[in-house]
Amino acid sequence: MAYRKDSWWKSVDWWTVSLYLILVTCGWFSVCGASYDYGEPNFFDLTTRAGKQLMWIGCSLVLGFVLLMLEDRLYDTYAYLIYGILLLLLFGTIFNPHEIKGSRSWIVLGPVSLQPAEFAKFATALALAKFMGEYTFSIDRWKDMVVALAIILVPMILIVCQKETGSALVYLSFFLVLYREGMTGSILFAGVCAVIYFIVGIRFSGDLMGDELTSWGEFSVMALIIAFSALLVSSYCRESRKPVIFILSFGLGLMLLSLLFSLYVIPFNVAYVQRIVCVCLCLYLLYLGLHERIRNYFYIFLFTIGSVGFFFSTEYVFNNVLEAHQQIRIKVLLGMEDDPTGAGYNVNQSKIAIGSGGFLGKGFLNGTQTKLKYVPEQDTDFIFCTVGEEQGFVGSVTVILLFAVFIWRLIHLAERQSTRFGRVYGYSVLSIFFFHLFVNVGMVLGLTPVIGIPLPFFSYGGSSLWGFTILLFVFLRIDAARER
Repeated sequence: MAYRKDSWWKSVDWWTVSLYLILVTCGWFSVCGASYDYGEPNFFDLTTRAGKQLMWIGCSLVLGFVLLMLEDRLYDTYAYLIYGILLLLLFGTIFNPHEIKGSRSWIVLGPVSLQPAEFAKFATALALAKFMGEYTFSIDRWKDMVVALAIILVPMILIVCQKETGSALVYLSFFLVLYREGMTGSILFAGVCAVIYFIVGIRFSGDLMGDELTSWGEFSVMALIIAFSALLVSSYCRESRKPVIFILSFGLGLMLLSLLFSLYVIPFNVAYVQRIVCVCLCLYLLYLGLHERIRNYFYIFLFTIGSVGFFFSTEYVFNNVLEAHQQIRIKVLLGMEDDPTGAGYNVNQSKIAIGSGGFLGKGFLNGTQTKLKYVPEQDTDFIFCTVGEEQGFVGSVTVILLFAVFIWRLIHLAERQSTRFGRVYGYSVLSIFFFHLFVNVGMVLGLTPVIGIPLPFFSYGGSSLWGFTILLFVFLRIDAARER
């Protein structure tokens, strides 16, 4: 069907726009509830948080309309330019003298404060879509993969330098986009394994087994490395089952015998035997790769040696790289420490607020925990606790379902794109929204670490609301021109 310039307005996905308006409206009422103090409510006063949020919502609606009015080719043509400008802003804020809550991620212009990290998400999504949308791009070509990773990691590193670790972690969501475009699942598997190694290794590092010499953390992780290596051999080297049987019988069998010997004969640190087993496993994988001439054995060898190196670096990173407040947050989350009045205070008070809401909630403006300011950051990062207290279980589930429908709609829009540029950008958008939703709600419920990222369309703040609005409406404009 021929594309006409006057028909794009009819092609805008108004279902998604409606969901956006519903979520923004619910978010404003949540800000009203979170910022309301006992007295006469005056939500339209621009000196209050509710009034300021309403002003930012109005600006966001105008911004969304302008983005829809622009020619869709502009986003493709100037993708790299926009990306470069945002990189310069990110670099400049590292040396910003204005520090807000320990972060140098803000640009202060008189009474207005902007956070470039919020706008860098859409710029990175545009640049990644532009590069991956090129006709010559192939995700199987390592040079192209390196450039794609650089587009993602450069802003991530700059944001870390601003002491905004939480905002930087959002960029990990782009790996879901790479996976959708054909990246091998083994990379995602390696990422999941790294998380498991870190959690198990840190959580049980101080717990000793019955011999009083072997750490449960190291013993468990080393056993997992051997088991995961055998699983990869079984999945990617199916020519023979003998290597899998040998790895499991030799590796895990020798570890079990060593553990029994240490427990009942002569106590010693079984981890030393595990390290020798891992060295033998690496040599065995190299031998199989050379003998069978199968490249996958070399990749599994890299996975095994990389897993061992990563595990032994976790303790150093945890103790010497992470800040003290980040360490204590992870310890509280993993149950290693109980600090209800310190690092665990926010999450503890958030749980109390949500639990006090019951099934139907206390009603709009009737929450006691939030009105008495027991929950820190209750109108920004922890605003979901206001929903739980005032609207209860029913309201919380309704909000999550609205977000689920919103994300499902974005998947539908991304899949119907006629160009790779549109599809990659669409999946970047939905991945970012999904990451924010999952981590923020999990953070409030005590299921994920407190890393300080906003709930889209709900958390108080102009930068985050505008950033999410730009992210979404650029995609809606690209989608409206898909028939061309």
